[in-house]
Amino acid sequence: MELRVLKYFVTVAEELNITRAAEKLNISQPPLSNQIRALEDELDTVLFIRGKRHLQLTESGKLLYRHAKEILNLSGKASEEIKLMGKGVNGTISIGLVEGSAPDIASKWIELFIHKYPDVKFRIMDGNSDELIERLRSGLINLAVITSPYDQTLLNGFKVGQEKMTAFMSRDNPLASQVGDTIELKDLKDQRLIVPSREAIITMIYKWFKEVGSEPHIVCRMDNYLDVAALAGCNIGVSLFPRTSYVLNQSIVAKEIVNSGRYVEYMFVWLKGKPLPIIDETFIDFVKNQL
Repeated sequence: MELRVLKYFVTVAEELNITRAAEKLNISQPPLSNQIRALEDELDTVLFIRGKRHLQLTESGKLLYRHAKEILNLSGKASEEIKLMGKGVNGTISIGLVEGSAPDIASKWIELFIHKYPDVKFRIMDGNSDELIERLRSGLINLAVITSPYDQTLLNGFKVGQEKMTAFMSRDNPLASQVGDTIELKDLKDQRLIVPSREAIITMIYKWFKEVGSEPHIVCRMDNYLDVAALAGCNIGVSLFPRTSYVLNQSIVAKEIVNSGRYVEYMFVWLKGKPLPIIDETFIDFVKNQL
């Protein structure tokens, strides 16, 4: 099977119409039909059920389609990699970083990667996890570091770090005078809470409080981690955010939540089913090797 013929087959399989496929491939219809029939003869199977107006893939056709896509993608990547080897790795990597520890985590990879590939540049965007996922979907970025949980049917990903959730409170809050720099979740049952605005995080917080027989009393949801200290310092409520949200502020006290599992995980993610530039795949493999 030639790559050219596989490309013809994939196009017909996606269009399910010989005329439209021929137009897309910029060839005439009879030669395309002949190529598909020759492919069926070569494989000794029927790939399409031919109707009056459209085609339908047989089970054999569906199987060949999956393998043909893999073969064509692999061929394209091999070609790109060989070209890059001749030119040296270069280009721009667009990556989104969620607030919290993500910038600190990613800065180490970026420093080492630029040292290894000095012609590479980075374009970094920040935002909360939901914003970054939307930017992945829209194509503004190809890679991101977000907090879990995330939709594993939409994104590929792997864990790159975790961080304890912390309660930030005004020094006027009675909890602030408790001995030690930790606190238990049950001590927060009757407190007004300021939490991240992301629905997945809020759902997680509700589950935590259910385990101690309570519901969180949420009075404020926030997108920007930098404002956490300001609201907590005004005694509006206790802020539940990752430790790195802390901004030096003499009016607040920070106490880590000691209960098991009270942390956020940082995940390196990218869209499923979307071919990535070789430079992005090179960076993904590089990051995996750093863990």
